[in-house]
Amino acid sequence: MVFIICLLIGLFSAMLGSIVGLGGGVILVPSLLILHAATDLFNWATASTIVGISLVIMVFTAMSSTISYAKLKRIDYKSGMFFIAGSLPGGILGAWLNQFVETDTFSIFLGIFMLLIFTTFLFQKEKLNKNSQPIKKSKYKIYRETTLNNEKYFYAFSPLTAIGIAFVVGMLSGFFGIGGGSLMVPAMILLFHFPPHIATATSMFMILSLSTVSSITHIALGHIEWAYVWAFIPGAWFGGVLGAKISQRMSSKAVEYLLRIVLLLIGLRLIWQGIFT
Repeated sequence: MVFIICLLIGLFSAMLGSIVGLGGGVILVPSLLILHAATDLFNWATASTIVGISLVIMVFTAMSSTISYAKLKRIDYKSGMFFIAGSLPGGILGAWLNQFVETDTFSIFLGIFMLLIFTTFLFQKEKLNKNSQPIKKSKYKIYRETTLNNEKYFYAFSPLTAIGIAFVVGMLSGFFGIGGGSLMVPAMILLFHFPPHIATATSMFMILSLSTVSSITHIALGHIEWAYVWAFIPGAWFGGVLGAKISQRMSSKAVEYLLRIVLLLIGLRLIWQGIFT
């Protein structure tokens, strides 16, 4: 029974995570925290164990999604390398810090974190015109352009800012086990004006490297319950592929609204659980 539940959680979390670029951990981690409090079947699911499993599973989710998005030519590899450079050392630090927090406290922290990300979407800046260059050019910024559905999109970012944000994202990913996409995608959209579909695909590319390094750190710290990991992997792989295909058929606005709803509902549920259980 436990293995069937794990398989379904892996499938659904990877599918939704791939659609919105979160990597799947944003569903998997809260789900296991809730099951840990609800049934003895998941009494093994402590904060460190959940995060470790999530990051291992996320490697397969991100790999399948990245392959799918690469075929669609939606990954901005040049931008992604800057985000990877900052996120990897942050991921190692976050994974190490995770071992010092209790499960109930971790649940509250994760819930608050998800609500903070949800809040960022309430203060969206006006999008740049799709067919115009960014107003100001600077030698300290990297300018990118892409074409989606026969429309051109222009966006820009500072390499130092990108690396700094990615370090924080990586640290939070290693600590919470949620892939970093829940912060990286909003940052790409709101700060750097990435088109949502490009932000989602590039986020999954970054998460592939980040989750690999973070999971290795958790393995070294002995946080992995290997008996349960294998139940998640098949669902995570197929869920990642399915999510990428669904995302292709959704509008940018739909992807953003789905992301908001997921963050709000799960954030509130985790805070309630951490306080009252």
